[in-house]
Amino acid sequence: MPARAYLIRLVPWDKASAELRAVRDEVFVREQGVPEDLEWDGLDAASIHVLAMTRAGDPIGTARLTADGRIGRMAVRRAWRGKGVGKALMEAMMRAARERGFDHIVLNAQTHAQGFYARFGFHPEGGEFLDAGIPHVRMAARLVPKSGR
Repeated sequence: MPARAYLIRLVPWDKASAELRAVRDEVFVREQGVPEDLEWDGLDAASIHVLAMTRAGDPIGTARLTADGRIGRMAVRRAWRGKGVGKALMEAMMRAARERGFDHIVLNAQTHAQGFYARFGFHPEGGEFLDAGIPHVRMAARLVPKSGR
């Protein structure tokens, strides 16, 4: 099997903020029109981040896990969509959540991406709502089965 054209790494915000910002700025702020004050919400320093990079070191995707078990800010640059980057980011996020003891995680999915998240065991909770003017739905997943609690 050939090696992937990209690498996935857990990165601290203070060491990789420029790369993480570059992807999110391109995808959310410029492409989707999310206002900067909503994108930069102050939670990044306390969150766990996953960064996808080309083998040449160019950032191509990102996601974060907040301290309360929310996956968010998942973004893949347009040229890299449909190439498995999003799947690799989600697998890394869910692994990071399990390693930190979460058994239940949530995310706010753009409605067009519900099917993508459903493949990872996420189910809608509640109805559609607008976030930054974009339709979303809250989704949740159980990472490990309850053990008789």
